[in-house]
Parts: sequence; structure tokens; C-alpha cells
Amino acid sequence: MKYLILFIIQLYWKFIPPSKRKRCIFKKSCSNHVFETTHKEGFIKGLKAFQFRYKNCRGNFQIFKNPINNQIQMILPSQIIIDREEIAERLINF
Repeated sequence: MKYLILFIIQLYWKFIPPSKRKRCIFKKSCSNHVFETTHKEGFIKGLKAFQFRYKNCRGNFQIFKNPINNQIQMILPSQIIIDREEIAERLINF
């Protein structure tokens, strides 16, 4: 099953041009993240990575400057807070 996921992602990369893909809110695109996780850690971890990204990469996020440490962060729809290093650059330059 691991190789099926990897194959599907490779087909997606090959046949869907970057201009037609949804723009990811994360620095590392969702397909790259799921591909790497599946390749390194197996089918189950890859599936969990896909599920997490699918739930959280659909809008309803909020970027804010943390008043405690003055760092830019993002709160995801699942209420998880991520740091600037994981956020797509196009979203930070607001």
C-alpha cells in the first residue's frame, strides 16, 4: 500500500501542473510532506500525515504575532499552533 500512495502522488506531480494545484499554507507542500513521510515511515504514518494536512490545509487558519515572544505563528483549524518555519512565505509577508 505504501507504494500505491507514492505512485499516486507521483502521478499527481506529473499530470497536474503546478499552476493548477491548490496552494498550500505550509512551507513544505502537502504532497511533498505526505510523500516524504510515507517513504520514510511507511503507509500508516503517511496516511496520518495526509489526514492531518487534509484537515488543516483548507483555510480557517489565522496568522498572528505572539505577544509573549513576538514570533509570527499560525493557528490551524484543529487549534494546533505552528511556528513561522512551517508557514508558507507568501502568507507571512502580509
